[in-house]
Amino acid sequence: MKIVEINAGNFGSTGNIMLGIADIAKKEGHEVIVCCPDARDNRKKMMNNQLFIGDRFSRNLHIKCAELTGLNGCFSQLATKKFLKAVDEYKPDIIHLHNLHNCYINLSMLFNYIKKRNIPVVWTLHDCWAFTGQCPYFTMVKCDKWKTGCHDCPQYRQYPASYVDRTKTMWKLKKKWFTGGQNMTIVTPSQWLADLVNESYLNDYPVKVINNGIDLSVFKPTASDFREKYHIPEDKKVLLGVAFGWDKRKGLDVFVELANRLDKDKYQIVLVGTDDEIDKQLPGSIISIHRTQNQKELAEIYTVADLFVNPTREENYPTVNMESIACGTPVLTFVTGGSPEIIDETCGSAVDCDDIDAMEKEIVRICDWKPYGMDACLERAQSFDMNQRFQDYVSLYDAVKGG
Repeated sequence: MKIVEINAGNFGSTGNIMLGIADIAKKEGHEVIVCCPDARDNRKKMMNNQLFIGDRFSRNLHIKCAELTGLNGCFSQLATKKFLKAVDEYKPDIIHLHNLHNCYINLSMLFNYIKKRNIPVVWTLHDCWAFTGQCPYFTMVKCDKWKTGCHDCPQYRQYPASYVDRTKTMWKLKKKWFTGGQNMTIVTPSQWLADLVNESYLNDYPVKVINNGIDLSVFKPTASDFREKYHIPEDKKVLLGVAFGWDKRKGLDVFVELANRLDKDKYQIVLVGTDDEIDKQLPGSIISIHRTQNQKELAEIYTVADLFVNPTREENYPTVNMESIACGTPVLTFVTGGSPEIIDETCGSAVDCDDIDAMEKEIVRICDWKPYGMDACLERAQSFDMNQRFQDYVSLYDAVKGG
């Protein structure tokens, strides 16, 4: 089977998912070409069977045109024509789409090609962008215009940023482009997102949930001298938060509030993924770690924590929850997106979004009573094996192609 995978990058969470699926497919004897825009970061990870879409000039021009006009995915005609010609010569049996936003391919040309060739498509939605006029998420602004037609967007200046609100036009265009395909299966990492898809204009397509996974050979209980290094007494409970891009969406303000409420002699909050600007917003009692050297060091920090706290307000299926559980540390999260789907009654709990009182009480309860043991967490983590999830995709390819 010949497979083409398309994503906005070959690195980061979605890029690594694309590459992981490609590796498993190749091991089973399939041919795979991974495709992404020509960008400096994408060139850092060059590999065989990689095809760039356009060049840096066409990409930058597309981004600027979209920013000025609000028309995302409406440019890069020449780059897309050249790319689709290469795809046509390859004659794929399956096209697997990932993130298509952020201006690197002409969406009308791509979907017209798919429909004309009637090539089976798997499209993994890593956020909500495919069925909105612009935004990847709308939970925090409590918007449901995407169900009937976007307009007067409250966040059009946010990613993918634009100077003008063209969400009404873009919603109609995306509905036209993305619907009417004969053989497309949509995959979502969470049931939460699958339910939203079924409320959108994409509801005529079959939707399958394939959870994201993690590398269990890395994320596992890992001993370290973390407590000694940061002078944290053994009887002090470590509350951990990890994010890469701390802001209100990730619940930074919640940690600040918890630091003010909780007994400083009993609890130590540690935040990973901060920077100098974030440090200015944090009370001195919080230990701030800007970056980790590698995933092993991150696993060490997860392991030393007594509880992983994830007060995210917008989320699909957060990898950090899985990483913590795989290191034997239970999770406390807000009921947001797919975040609570990762835990069960053996390895964590969830409280209503923005209910800091409930979160504080749960922290005390979990740290005092220890209802979630390491063994139970590790047993739950067996379902997070990324190789099994990648295999699920290859099995889906076989089913879609056979259908």
